[in-house]
Amino acid sequence: MHNLSCYNPSSFLLVGIPGLDKFHIWIGIPFCVIYVLAIVGNFILLYLIATEHSLHEPMFFFLAMLATTDLILSTATVSKLLSNLWLGFQEITFSGCLTQMFFLHFSFVVDSAILLAMAFDRYVAICFPLRYTTILTRQVIIKLMVSIVVRSFSVILPDVFLLKRLPFCGTHIIPHTYCEHIGVARLSSADISINIWYGFSVPLMTVISDVIFIAVSYTFILHAVFHLSSQGARQKALSTCGSHVSVILMFYTPAFFSILAHRFGHSVPRNVLILFANFYVAIPPALNPVVYGVKTKQIQDKFVLVFSLKRTHGMGRATDGES
Repeated sequence: MHNLSCYNPSSFLLVGIPGLDKFHIWIGIPFCVIYVLAIVGNFILLYLIATEHSLHEPMFFFLAMLATTDLILSTATVSKLLSNLWLGFQEITFSGCLTQMFFLHFSFVVDSAILLAMAFDRYVAICFPLRYTTILTRQVIIKLMVSIVVRSFSVILPDVFLLKRLPFCGTHIIPHTYCEHIGVARLSSADISINIWYGFSVPLMTVISDVIFIAVSYTFILHAVFHLSSQGARQKALSTCGSHVSVILMFYTPAFFSILAHRFGHSVPRNVLILFANFYVAIPPALNPVVYGVKTKQIQDKFVLVFSLKRTHGMGRATDGES
């Protein structure tokens, strides 16, 4: 019989990156730079999409949702990492651990669903260009965005209750920099088979199915593109998918590599796996705005226009003040 304190531990201890304690301060520097880039880049992207009427299109609504989710993901993980590495704040409350775990997995599932929605957007734009505005109406976009959030919330919320039911009477030390479902569950002395099976089924229900549907979408897209008559039309159609494909590769490739490394890479040092896991949650949120900014001409044009106007306006006011 487990006592109440086992079921409601006051806190856990996130040890950071084992074996690299002497380098924690230096390791935190690149993560801080990446985190600042993620915050600034995604806020600029959200600002441009919100203020520029020409960007009020389905693709940019999904992009705004992706930027918001990336802000949640990086803030939930990297901010705690930095406080751990630089300030030595390793302790995290039980409720704080569950909250971090929820937003970590929730953001991952939301990101995957958004990439699927973007693939559907490109499919409609290329395969049914004349019906694009009638198929992807504002009402349809809102329903898609709500369904993405509801699906992600519904599949991740049970993780919280699956952990709350477990007793944690032994060690409260988590050999990582953030809380994730199975990592926390393994600290319990009780049977965690339900946690393992549910943790295995969620990616199958969400991420794997999203990848399959994205692949199907791009099969239809490529079929339509290569049946276009002119080379210029084919290049233009493919260029509209360039940024989306880049973000897909940045998101899924490290995710599957990380899964395979944890499953089969028993000879890989644990600190390497933890470092990679942190780079995975930190880098995509920082690079996504850069990729879309570089490869999407509409965002480039609006960025230059908005910030050049602000600079001109500021210089004009300074000149008026001097006169």
